[in-house]
Amino acid sequence: MIDNLGTIARSGTKSFLSRLTEAKDGAGLIGQFGVGFYAAFMVAERIVVLSRRAGASEVWSWSSSGGSGFEIAPASEEDAGRVARGTEIVLHLKKEAAKYLETYEIERVVGAYSDNIQFPIFLAPEQGEPRQINSASALWQRPKSELAAEDYKQAYKAITGAFDEPAMTLHYRAEGRQSYAVLLFAPSAKPFDLFEPQRKGKVKLYVRRVFIADDADILPAYLRFIRGVIDSEDLPLNISREMLQNNPQLAQIRKAVTGRVVTELETLGEKEPEAFAKLWDGFGPVIKEGIWEDFERRDKLLALSRFTTTSGEQRSLKQYAEHLKPNQTEIYYLVGDSIERLKANPKLESATARGIEVLLLTDPVDAFWTAAPLDFGGKPLKSLSQGDVDFGLIPLTDEKAAEDKDGGKPAADEAAIIAAIKATLGERVSDVRASQRLTSSASCLVAGGDGRDRALERLLAQQHRGGVTKPILEINMRHPLVIAIPGSKDAAADLSLLLLEQAQILDGELPEDPAGFAGRLNRLVLRGVGKDGG
Repeated sequence: MIDNLGTIARSGTKSFLSRLTEAKDGAGLIGQFGVGFYAAFMVAERIVVLSRRAGASEVWSWSSSGGSGFEIAPASEEDAGRVARGTEIVLHLKKEAAKYLETYEIERVVGAYSDNIQFPIFLAPEQGEPRQINSASALWQRPKSELAAEDYKQAYKAITGAFDEPAMTLHYRAEGRQSYAVLLFAPSAKPFDLFEPQRKGKVKLYVRRVFIADDADILPAYLRFIRGVIDSEDLPLNISREMLQNNPQLAQIRKAVTGRVVTELETLGEKEPEAFAKLWDGFGPVIKEGIWEDFERRDKLLALSRFTTTSGEQRSLKQYAEHLKPNQTEIYYLVGDSIERLKANPKLESATARGIEVLLLTDPVDAFWTAAPLDFGGKPLKSLSQGDVDFGLIPLTDEKAAEDKDGGKPAADEAAIIAAIKATLGERVSDVRASQRLTSSASCLVAGGDGRDRALERLLAQQHRGGVTKPILEINMRHPLVIAIPGSKDAAADLSLLLLEQAQILDGELPEDPAGFAGRLNRLVLRGVGKDGG
């Protein structure tokens, strides 16, 4: 007792008590010094420890008020009679800590921190028989062969406090350089805090069944929807929150468990595609954050992802690759606000004319991860809103080829038309060029090959995290509106500005001068009405 409890009189405790006096919330200091017993003085003004060694006749009493010393003496006959073997610890609580005498508070603390330790904890009321208030059974430590599906469902609800059922369960025990048990769940319903700015995980860390923390960041932020428990046999019980961030053993656990969760998601996608589709609908936008953040697993996460395409189905990139057109060397995508708006985007026209499938990306995170240089199976991902796109080597569909034979011819003086439009638009655009993307629409706006995709630029601009560069205006040289520019000296400027403004509207933007746009549109309509009327 002197060797183990007597350390309270040493300098380590003076430092602890000094920090405790300075701290507004002493609870934040628990565990920092590896002296869990000292924490009792946060609520107790005096502690008495009675102990009888197994087989011994004497009972000793150790007591301290948490100051610079302690008292030790043989226990009184009455006290000795209570301790037949083992140890009794009595806390004389401070007035402000009286709530810890309430049954509810005792059960809450034990349930939160000691429910799964292997020893039973009994609460002895003033009247009645003592009753056990912890389960003393960590389900994750039991073999899978002993557990049924209903056991896992009950464990999921008990661990997470959720009311839905798990969409995926991962239970295993790691042995080797480190020993730890893992019981993780993917929910079937979105947690309310899924998109909180902190992006904190909710996997609980235990050490030998003792709860340590629920914010140890065991899994990366893009797997924050995963809930459950990791119970280590090797980490020290007195590990502090500061040590959690830099502990090499925990870093190894993080890496191994993250890899296992991703592998389990892959397996679910292959063996139970319907179950995975439901999980992806709920958590796909979160998982895709990892394509941007986790370089090590980027290829796996990309293959794991599912995308809505112009085919109307949700596909993996493997399924997309099975439908590549002859001479197609890239995987095409378009980022926007909604599926409906993307389907109406003129940038799809040339791809549609050739039956090329395009990924339609509508989650805010899509604008970010697509900025990384990505490929799948040797086929790079290519935005239809950025850089040059040339479908010349990919044949038109039979139906479109027949339409194209009877279609309008390109404008005779392409250079003159482009020069006239440039002269009118001036600094509003960085360039004007003939489009390979358009077949029926008159114009569209794209970003340069070295710039950001326009969807990403808009998103960053909304968050005041970057300016917007001037776009490139692409024009359809077969469209009547474009062909009419050289022969309409009075209307050439209005037509040129209209090409820009309608492209802005189709991209979900407002014209810079809405009143000017309305005036131009009215003049052109009235001119057409007057011509028809004449």
